[in-house]
Amino acid sequence: MNVAISSRIPTSPSLLIADDDPAVLQFLTTRCEKLGFKVDTASNGIQLLIKARQGQHDVLLVDVNMPELDGISASARLLDPSNKPIDVIVMSGGSNPDTAERCESLGMFYSRKGANFWSQVESALMSIYPAMSAATPAVEKAADDTSVPKRPRVLVVDDDPSVEAFLSSRLAKYGIDTIYAANALTAVRMAARLRPSVIISDYHMPDGDAQYLLSRLRTTAGTEKIPVFVLSGKEIDEVTEQKLRREILGQTGAMHIFKKSFDIHKLFQALEQFCAFEKAAAKGPIE
Repeated sequence: MNVAISSRIPTSPSLLIADDDPAVLQFLTTRCEKLGFKVDTASNGIQLLIKARQGQHDVLLVDVNMPELDGISASARLLDPSNKPIDVIVMSGGSNPDTAERCESLGMFYSRKGANFWSQVESALMSIYPAMSAATPAVEKAADDTSVPKRPRVLVVDDDPSVEAFLSSRLAKYGIDTIYAANALTAVRMAARLRPSVIISDYHMPDGDAQYLLSRLRTTAGTEKIPVFVLSGKEIDEVTEQKLRREILGQTGAMHIFKKSFDIHKLFQALEQFCAFEKAAAKGPIE
């Protein structure tokens, strides 16, 4: 494998982690910082390119499926001989042998989310910086692999479980998992623990509406930046829409507001900005 192996440890080597799943970013950031890396993050392929082209990172740790531009294509653009040499570790929730072969042909490390995921990532990092294995503290292994989701997750908040069932059946075709909360308070707790990529919430709910949910999310550490889409069975008037979109403590309010409908094209188009849809399914019509 043609990688730029370093025999010495630069002062806090810089690592750029790119993944559209906030839970994966948090998981990897915590462990890589404990290994001694200075960590930066990106949530889509374009953001990865922009940050990486600034030339301040030593290693890239990138997901295959990301919005706007996939991780391998983005990384391949950065491996031009005229650019600063950089090592790339690719992550994938799937088991496509073609992906592994392409990574090998480009001189990239490859790791699968799931069993032994962190061990694979750590092994790749230690291969790049062999001196670091003796100089860095041990990173806990307990429950590491099971806490890493293989696919992006969307939290659906609605007191009607049939709404979640409807969205779940369709999102599953695009490689997106859904989790469900029946009220705003439960949603805040789940969001803090599971860090979904996006939250889709009903507007009218018995124990706190979407405005209440937004205020709780934006004032809770770890959930303040999660994008929120609002669904409503009735038309929302202009004043209410302005309130929903209003910033809370400097954080964005509702990103999008949709009327509930069996036509989910616009909703799914908005989701693609934050969750990478599997390409094979995305070629077909959204049902």
